[in-house]
Amino acid sequence: MRWDKFRKSKNVDDVRGQTSRGGFRLPGGLGSTGGGGRRLRLPRGRGGKISIWGIVLMVGVAWLFGINPLELLMGGGSLSGGTSNQQYQQTNQSKPYNSSAKEDRQKQFISAVLGSTEDVWHQIFNQFDRTYKEPRLQIFKNLTTDNACGQQTSATGPFYCPPEQKIFIDMAFFDQMDRDFGVKGEFAYAYVIAHEVGHHVQKLLGISSKIQQQRSRLSRAEGNKLSVKLELQADCFAGIWAKRAEQQIGYLEEGDIASALKAASAIGDDNLQKKSRGHIVPESFTHGTSAQRVAWFKTGMQYADVNKCNSFN
Repeated sequence: MRWDKFRKSKNVDDVRGQTSRGGFRLPGGLGSTGGGGRRLRLPRGRGGKISIWGIVLMVGVAWLFGINPLELLMGGGSLSGGTSNQQYQQTNQSKPYNSSAKEDRQKQFISAVLGSTEDVWHQIFNQFDRTYKEPRLQIFKNLTTDNACGQQTSATGPFYCPPEQKIFIDMAFFDQMDRDFGVKGEFAYAYVIAHEVGHHVQKLLGISSKIQQQRSRLSRAEGNKLSVKLELQADCFAGIWAKRAEQQIGYLEEGDIASALKAASAIGDDNLQKKSRGHIVPESFTHGTSAQRVAWFKTGMQYADVNKCNSFN
């Protein structure tokens, strides 16, 4: 894969070497500092100072939820400790990070693939007289982050968070693809990135929001079926990128397509469940079978047409 031909994106955030501590939120909006949520008010005495009963209450709540009472004192009485216009708080503490030559290359690779997806989707959206809003991509390593989609860890794997319109990728996922799935080749990694960008496209087109609304009215099994269709469409969109980028630049080399198809097959629900459980439970599928994922990626590559990616039909 000749990814050195790609334009590198400027939308990559590198937070390696940082540790994150997610903000504190209470169920039902208590402790939330945004989106109409309510803050937990502590009893105060004269002059607006927190009373002794407020301190007792604070210590008790802090002990219950396993947080440092001093953090609540420093936060002025809000359990979130944040400002009034945030839905969650994330504190980053930087420390020196020594990036290896291998990781430096991987970072450049991610930036190049993301830049290529931007060029492709700008072109497609322009054809429909629409504007493509580029997503941001955050790379991290050994980090637990609390974002608008909940708490994520390195074990989560690459994922897209619709409210933030951001893709998150742990640098260790390259090694995981090789170690856990036996998948090698940079084009296989590019397929995974393009798949997450596909979810961003769904967000911009209003598809993911519509499916989420439908899922809220369905049983878990029926909702899972919609999730599968959403994932398969993202695979198809990844195929569109692969084909369009090849037409634009000509970056593919022998064996690239085979490595992407192997990756799509390796992360099918049936294959993953066989490895983890020893048997498959179709009603619990959320991403599709290996055969389905391969088929929809091929469809995207064959037609390079968004209209051919209607996995919901």
